[in-house]
Amino acid sequence: MAYFEHEGCTLHYEEYGHGEPLVLVHGLGSSTLDWEKQIAELSAHYRLILPDVRGHGRSDKPREPYSIAGFSADLVALLEHLNLSRVHLAGLSMGGMIAFQFAVDQPGLLKSLCIVNSAPEVKIRSANDAWQWFKRWSLMRLLSLEAIGIALGGKLFPKPEQGELRQKMAERWAKNDKRAYLASFDAIVGWGVQERLSQVACPTLVISADRDYTPVALKESYVKLLPDGRLVVIADSRHATPLDQPQRFNQTLLEFLTAVDTTTQDH
Repeated sequence: MAYFEHEGCTLHYEEYGHGEPLVLVHGLGSSTLDWEKQIAELSAHYRLILPDVRGHGRSDKPREPYSIAGFSADLVALLEHLNLSRVHLAGLSMGGMIAFQFAVDQPGLLKSLCIVNSAPEVKIRSANDAWQWFKRWSLMRLLSLEAIGIALGGKLFPKPEQGELRQKMAERWAKNDKRAYLASFDAIVGWGVQERLSQVACPTLVISADRDYTPVALKESYVKLLPDGRLVVIADSRHATPLDQPQRFNQTLLEFLTAVDTTTQDH
């Protein structure tokens, strides 16, 4: 367990393995535990760095509004703290949004980018969008974190044999700080960098579950805006692909990273 300070906030991160640095950023209401099924395999090849986003896990939960740009700035501070010049960066869900923000703000700090079940914007464009977000926003304020965790577990891991994953999800969600969780949720709505995707200079892999919340077609449309983007769809998976299809996920990410590192060495 390691910590660093940024803007008066103490932030937690974990490190495993050696080699080229690979940073993995978790999703909303989660923590470094999003990546528990990646650590052993990925740290055999890379120096794995797993931060807890501000307001999450073992990081401080300051009572203030959060923003995706602010989360990205925390990530820049972590790289400075570790004296890292360029890294591979992967993010899941909200972590993917943070990674997109980082990629357009700090293209020179990235060797590669991997976006998992995420998007470069969350814009409310129609009455239906507004209604869907309002419903989610209201439920999050009304329901206990335990209730949200149980509901999410059932949605993310519906198979009979996924009981252990459902249980873990419910337990982990209940440990969230509700105010920090809601502040992070508020940071997502209305955020977007889609119009800046041409600034993402590095090779970019977008991984989409076939049954993610947002359709594969959405990922196909924004991958076209990336100068060096490619899409891989993982079958029989939902929003938490690194947990429900870890072997496929690890293999897909490692193949991409190896190709990037090989190309870089050739130049």
